[in-house]
Amino acid sequence: MERLRGVWLTNVGSRVLHSREAIVRAMDLLAQTGFNAVFPVVWNKGFTLYPSRIMLELFGIEIDPLYAEAKRDPLAEVIEAAGRAGIRMVIPWFEYGFASSPRSDGGHILLTRPAWTARVSGGAPLVKNGLVWMNALDPEVQNFVLSLMLEVATHYDIVGVQGDDRLPALPVEGGYDPRTVELFRETTGSDPPGWASEPGWVQWRADRLTEFLGRLYTQIKSVRPELLLSLAPSVYPFSLNHYLQDVAEWARRGWFDLLHPQVYRENFGQYRREIDRFKRDFPPEATGRIAPGIAFKANGVEIGVDDVRRRIALNCERGLGGEVFFYFDGLCANDGRMVKAFRD
Repeated sequence: MERLRGVWLTNVGSRVLHSREAIVRAMDLLAQTGFNAVFPVVWNKGFTLYPSRIMLELFGIEIDPLYAEAKRDPLAEVIEAAGRAGIRMVIPWFEYGFASSPRSDGGHILLTRPAWTARVSGGAPLVKNGLVWMNALDPEVQNFVLSLMLEVATHYDIVGVQGDDRLPALPVEGGYDPRTVELFRETTGSDPPGWASEPGWVQWRADRLTEFLGRLYTQIKSVRPELLLSLAPSVYPFSLNHYLQDVAEWARRGWFDLLHPQVYRENFGQYRREIDRFKRDFPPEATGRIAPGIAFKANGVEIGVDDVRRRIALNCERGLGGEVFFYFDGLCANDGRMVKAFRD
């Protein structure tokens, strides 16, 4: 596989998906700038950005209302425009994963199916970083999210699908819903600890998500063996300790084709320290499948052109498979200085 140079396309803080014309311009710009992969968002705020039969049947909402009135399908438009521009790799990005909604009531998903709500110790709904979560450990919830990914994989001309720091994931505070508590009792003979970060309890829940990932990987491959499963988790071990994402175990089992740890660091020294951990945390055979995520603006700090170039050079030196940038609009900021840097 050629080195990956990808970029995420979001509908938050960006207008790139707001019109077919904007999508065409973006794909042309990316192709001219040496990008060969795009990751368009297709799932956030409880809505799909493509017409979904599953969402229509379960919730009566076929697509994000922003696109419904215009009868648009942003995913299909990205695929068409990317193909015309010569960008072969389109990998739809399921941004929200197991998060339901930024609305305090959980939005239409949890209002319709309250039993899907993730719970913290004491029974309150799980809210993390302003998002109300579905219970990622619930088989019904897992089947729902899996069905959306398979729907896209089956009906669109894409090269893969992508989970991120919310898929597969659950904030460490979760797992105290009645169904998960009972399963824990059945398998261990005791109640879950009240301390959500107790190591054994963390690992038990992380193992359930790893099992789901194995099922996801197998079923994606059953659609077409060449389809890629791409994942963009938090950096390890933060991912395990805070979101139950045992990325090192995922790598040992080989249950992804591309891995994009979100190495969103303000300066090159911080970035290099995270890259240095890869050799310790991941088996050598995974190296070529790792293309770290790089943010054009990390924790409010804009990354300089020279810094980005150094990160790309480091990735090449370490034999990594490329890089993916968050997100498209950062290329065009500041009079397109980053575009010029990529073209030099």
